[in-house]
Amino acid sequence: MSGRRSVRARKAVRTRETVAARQGPRPVRSFRALLAHVPLPLRGLRARLVVAFALVAVAGALSTGALAFREARTGVLQQSQDSVIRQFRTSVDNVATYIPAAPDQSDLQVAVNQVLFANPSQGWRVLATYGSLHAYAPSADVNRLTPELLRSVQTTRAAVFQRVNAGRHPYLVVGMPVTYATPQATESRLSGVVMYLVVPQDAEQGYVKATVSGIERATLVALCLAVFLALLAARGVLRPVRALRQATCQMTEGRLDVRLAVNGSDELADLSQSFNDTAAALERSVAELHRLEAQARRFVADVSHELRTPLTAMSALTDVLDENALHFDQETGDALRLISEGTIRLSGLVEDLMEISRFDAGAVKLNLDEVDLAESVRRTLASRGWQDQVETHLPEPGMLRTRVDPRRLDVVMANLVGNALRHGAPPVRLTVSVKEERTDVAWAVIEVTDSGPGIAEEAMPHIFERFYKASTARTRSASSGLGLAITAENVYLHGGRISAANAPWGGAAFTVELLLHRDSGADDDAGAW
Repeated sequence: MSGRRSVRARKAVRTRETVAARQGPRPVRSFRALLAHVPLPLRGLRARLVVAFALVAVAGALSTGALAFREARTGVLQQSQDSVIRQFRTSVDNVATYIPAAPDQSDLQVAVNQVLFANPSQGWRVLATYGSLHAYAPSADVNRLTPELLRSVQTTRAAVFQRVNAGRHPYLVVGMPVTYATPQATESRLSGVVMYLVVPQDAEQGYVKATVSGIERATLVALCLAVFLALLAARGVLRPVRALRQATCQMTEGRLDVRLAVNGSDELADLSQSFNDTAAALERSVAELHRLEAQARRFVADVSHELRTPLTAMSALTDVLDENALHFDQETGDALRLISEGTIRLSGLVEDLMEISRFDAGAVKLNLDEVDLAESVRRTLASRGWQDQVETHLPEPGMLRTRVDPRRLDVVMANLVGNALRHGAPPVRLTVSVKEERTDVAWAVIEVTDSGPGIAEEAMPHIFERFYKASTARTRSASSGLGLAITAENVYLHGGRISAANAPWGGAAFTVELLLHRDSGADDDAGAW
């Protein structure tokens, strides 16, 4: 049983695959996918309004034209048909009294000629039949008589008509049996004679074509009028929309006092009023934020300035106590060391806060000087006693010179190297190199790497933010969380770039790029900058 079931399952799968292959892939297209293929100029509101108005105008004109064409065509053909049948019946009634009960060929021909003579300018072609006898004038149009018309004439006593097309020309074909009325019978008796009429309807077709041409011209006029009205409507709609876009761009540039003129009481006026209310609320919120931000900056600057004087006194006092620490007992000496370390840390924090306040106030100015980058890096390491802790790869003296602020460059190098020594692991490497972009523009690349655990991925976007510490274990460390933020501000002040990443071999890697310009008086062969 299991084998039969597996065979049936395989057959069912093959059957579904065959049906799916015959049907082919089913295209799935959404409105957005179709809209993506539309050219950009046709996606605008103006183009859509024009297209919508044009479609409505064309649909209205075509529907109205179709109804008018149907009514006009029916009226023209009906009037022509009734007139022809009435005249033909009158002519047949006039000659029917002269047709004998058993007419011969000559009798049929006389009847045909009399009908044609009574209507000389109509373009008629008349045919008479009696059994196997046929008579016609001026020519035979037997091929215009359809089998349906012939059968209908044999089974009815009234006139039968049909419209046919032959050689791209329309014809009206009428078949009318000749009957005799008898006093004894309640209804007329068929004589066996049938009169046929073939009438060209070129004039009627001309009237119909003229009607179609008129409808086409009316449709074209309606379309032009619809496009004109659509442009007017689009102009009225797009004017406030364009004003809204301009006001939004001005708000993006920082002009929060921009407002829109509110005209009327429609939806666009409501939109303009809503925009004005939103802009007013945003302006108040931003003004309040600026006020609070300025107040916070002033508070930090004032607190830092007020703390600077007592900290100077405390630092001087701790220096005096440190000199006499050997004369105190161990507990007192330990307490003095804690006070000294806390004072030094607090002094550094106050200096960092004051530096940040100067950056926020825009009061920082560069004191540029042409320096040798390699020599400046060596002085930074030597002044802090880091020569033996840092592995350096520096260019030869005098090979890499540029204009920087020496003090701020010293702060950048000290913060990066100190950060690597505190939070990384040896060996700590410092490399200075040149990256050329063009023949006259290059960048001095300063890279500081360590062999520690590196930077966590979630901390990478925030590494240069103020008071941010990558590890929770560092929240109570000596670091204030402002060192890298101050470093980044100093680099940006020089027009440089700074980035942080994890080295391939492990550890953090901080890269500083400072713009260099080749000295026109330098020896190009020596490669000096």
